[in-house]
Amino acid sequence: MSAAPQTPAVLPLKKGIVKQVLSGDSVIIRGQPKNGPPAEKQINFSNVIAPKLARRPTNPADDSSKDEPWAWESREFLRRLLVGEEVFFQAERKPNATRDYGVVFLGKDPNNLSNVTELAVSEGLLQVRREGVRSTPELQKLIELEEQAKAQGKGRFSSQTPTQRSIVWSIENPRHFVDLQSGKPIRAIIEHVRDGSTVRAFLLPGFQYVTLMISGIRCPGFKLDTEGKPDPSVIVPYSEEARFFVESRLLQRDVEIILESVNNSNFVGTILYPKGNIAEALLREGFAKCVDWSMAFMKSGVDKLRAAERHAKTNRVRLWKDYQPPTAIYSGKEKDFTGTVFEIISADAISVKTSNGQAKKVFLSSIRAPRETGKPAEDDKPIPPKPKNFKPLYEIPWLFEAREFLRKKLVGKTVKCQLDYVSPVRDNFPEKFCYTVTVSGTNVAEALVSKGLATLIRHRQDDDQRSSKYDDLLAAEAQAIKQQKGIHAKKDIPSHRINDLTIAPDSSRIKHQYLPSWQRALRTEAIVEFVASGSRFRLFIPKESCLVTFLLAGITCPRTSRPTTDKQKGTEAEPFGDEAFNFVKERILQRDISVHMDTTDKSGSAVIGWMWLENNVNLSVLLVEEGYAAVHFTAEKSEYYRALKAAEDQAKATKKNRWADWVEPDPAAEELKNNEGGESELIEKDEKAPVERKTKMENIVVTEVTPELHFFAQHTESGPKLEQLMTKLRQDFKASPPLTGSYNPRKGELCAAKFSEDEEWYRAKIENISGGKATIRYIDYGNSEIVPTPRLAILPPAFTKDSAYATEYALAWAVLPIDEEDKQEAYKTFAQDVLNKTLQLNVEFTNNGLQNATLHDPSTKTDIGRALIQDGFIMVEKRPGRRFAKFVNEYKDIEQQARKNHIGIWKYGDISEDNAVEFG
Repeated sequence: MSAAPQTPAVLPLKKGIVKQVLSGDSVIIRGQPKNGPPAEKQINFSNVIAPKLARRPTNPADDSSKDEPWAWESREFLRRLLVGEEVFFQAERKPNATRDYGVVFLGKDPNNLSNVTELAVSEGLLQVRREGVRSTPELQKLIELEEQAKAQGKGRFSSQTPTQRSIVWSIENPRHFVDLQSGKPIRAIIEHVRDGSTVRAFLLPGFQYVTLMISGIRCPGFKLDTEGKPDPSVIVPYSEEARFFVESRLLQRDVEIILESVNNSNFVGTILYPKGNIAEALLREGFAKCVDWSMAFMKSGVDKLRAAERHAKTNRVRLWKDYQPPTAIYSGKEKDFTGTVFEIISADAISVKTSNGQAKKVFLSSIRAPRETGKPAEDDKPIPPKPKNFKPLYEIPWLFEAREFLRKKLVGKTVKCQLDYVSPVRDNFPEKFCYTVTVSGTNVAEALVSKGLATLIRHRQDDDQRSSKYDDLLAAEAQAIKQQKGIHAKKDIPSHRINDLTIAPDSSRIKHQYLPSWQRALRTEAIVEFVASGSRFRLFIPKESCLVTFLLAGITCPRTSRPTTDKQKGTEAEPFGDEAFNFVKERILQRDISVHMDTTDKSGSAVIGWMWLENNVNLSVLLVEEGYAAVHFTAEKSEYYRALKAAEDQAKATKKNRWADWVEPDPAAEELKNNEGGESELIEKDEKAPVERKTKMENIVVTEVTPELHFFAQHTESGPKLEQLMTKLRQDFKASPPLTGSYNPRKGELCAAKFSEDEEWYRAKIENISGGKATIRYIDYGNSEIVPTPRLAILPPAFTKDSAYATEYALAWAVLPIDEEDKQEAYKTFAQDVLNKTLQLNVEFTNNGLQNATLHDPSTKTDIGRALIQDGFIMVEKRPGRRFAKFVNEYKDIEQQARKNHIGIWKYGDISEDNAVEFG
């Protein structure tokens, strides 16, 4: 029977929220002040007595360690009814009393409230005081309700057996208890919140009383005094707020607990309440930080905790109000990029080439490659020094296996790199950009650690300089340790005994010990370990476990540049030496290839032979075909001579690379040169003499500029002819309009096209057709456009006789910077300087069929290319040739001055790429 609503009339009503139920007749109410922290008040119900709950005993024989009958039911009745609810209450402290006594009312409307004391008495859960109490109408009301409950057999007046809790105050074997639960949720009631991440709870139905540390997080704690109680004089930021956050959601609430581990005598686990995981809520609100040691015990939900913490960091909430991400100062291009792996530097570092051709050194976040562990000296004997030719890759256990794992998985593959942190300069090592690298959705570092081929770096708890997938790495390492994989194995440690035939005296063994078997073999499988130039490499041959220097047969390849070192003076590259080196390195470095060994060089320290790439392409033929090498006379006796000669003829015909300025010799002049020795000497002397650069200025108008610094120009004297041609063309189409759809366009054809901006007809060339649209270039102006094919028409024969009035040129000796933004800036500046202006042009040379020219502004007497170099927009091409040496050197001096003054692209220093150093 419920008590009839009533309105109190004596004491004033106060408002609050029930924080906790202490017993069937006592609650703690948190007030709602306008200012300051909420005040708490314990209210004991007037005129009633509740059965006493058990207390943690100091003596096992103490009766207070057991519940009185119906004590638990009376407490639970109030807990379910009041905790977290908004209530009204009256309370006063009587003379000589130490507690506040009063009445609690439940309801939203002050004029329609339910008396909680009366509700509990009517359920037979409280005893009304009858002796020594002044009779009042309120007391008489309670007595009537108690008599009604007795008559109806409710609560303590019923025949039911009350709950007799057998409380387990201390679990003897916590680890075993956790294992018995098997990670299943356990019903529980939170009885006390020590701090934001530590609570005490009753586990149901066994009533085990446990202290629980919340998995995966840590909230600010309280500074304790000498008695082990919170010291109010020491304020730990957000400690009280975190506890209040948890109390208001969990204290005396029904929750589920998943026990995951044990820390000393405390349990570690996850608390699930109606709105989810309390740890996730604390992290999201900035009241807690993730901790690795307890997070490692969690079976699921780790990603959500990390995401919640990232949310708080991003929004700089509470604990993270001053947070600065470790990668905040880096731009998007440094943070995230996609590229192709072309070299494995070590087991925790790779080289990646981006889409713009820039090479980046990428370190794998939070892992460490296998390294040599120093053994303790015995009998005070020092550890012996490393041999002179110590090779870490082969002699440090598991390092070669780790490198091979990465090489087979990554080289030549496209990877996605996401910046996690930048390790600062330390111990003479430069800063390291550390990334999470994924290939086809697989975390490379995780795969490496899971096979025991790398170990984790143990970061400090407050260290943000770590992998974004650190939890996955921890789990992978734990599994590898459990299975004793790789580095964690206790036996079968790999050992590689390498015969290094690249250095004396071992190189002398090539000719007699190894070469005969190599010559007999049709092909030998090998790995390219190092590229010294376009035709010189170091190979590792697994079958014989040896390293050997290998030279390509049948070709002559230009020498690459070498920087100055302590032991040798640097040398400049021969023409196209660096280009050949880069071309080869990108295709064969750390790739599986096959070779056939023919012979050795004169010293016997290197092998000469033929190499085939993965797609069975002969590398010697490929280099000749691309114009990076010439056929050597020694190739005439080989079976590949015909292929080499055909490749060279093709490269000469198309003027590729080294053959760009090649001219077909005149047979008559050659014969005269061979027959007349004296004249031959004169010709030779004339060739060695310096040749002056020739200039022939032509007046032009630049009509179009491309991002590659190519430009289209019309000669000024052709202007009237062009205007006359355009007038006739439009008159012809106006008189006889083309029938839409009657023209079937084909790639490479000349046609008439209607320009989208002015709807006029122009002559155009079709460069590509796809999906009903054509890419065309207007041949008299140089601009291009993608148009629907119905906007094209057959060009009348009368208009095909005149050649194009716009000629394409390249800006001579201009090299664009590597960075895309710098390229765009150079393109925009060049366009502003030349577009639609009357300038003077001088054709300097032809490269791959394209005329390279310099541009001059007659009004300012300015060389436009020179000005771009001087202002730091472009670089100077290293182009060989005596004819331009003086002119190009002037350009180089200007570039050097811009570099020295940090102008434009040089503002952060030298942006030119380094070249590999010759091994040996």
